[in-house]
Amino acid sequence: MNVLGKIGEDIATRYLEKMNYKIIKRNYRSRRGEIDIIASYGNVIVIIEVKSRRNNKYGYPIDAVNNIKVHRIKECAKYFLYKEKISFDEIRFDVMEIYQINKHYVVNHIKNAF
Repeated sequence: MNVLGKIGEDIATRYLEKMNYKIIKRNYRSRRGEIDIIASYGNVIVIIEVKSRRNNKYGYPIDAVNNIKVHRIKECAKYFLYKEKISFDEIRFDVMEIYQINKHYVVNHIKNAF
């Protein structure tokens, strides 16, 4: 992971904690894929993909979450929930865009992104 990606995930985690999400796991990896952040909000499990950018030169961060990436995230989430036997009422897939503007960071939290 590059430096901006690590900073972006740290910023996303702090943002979620301020919004009363409970972080369950970060950087979960399995043979099926990788999940940046797994959190809970009430009885909702939230699977979060974090994308960080310095500019939109190559498109918006969410544009990098293509069908292949979505499939891998969903398969990895199924495996994690089965393995950890976590109970929940609902599952949601979010994308968090982190923009670096000069020395500041802006968060765009897209709920139910896919």
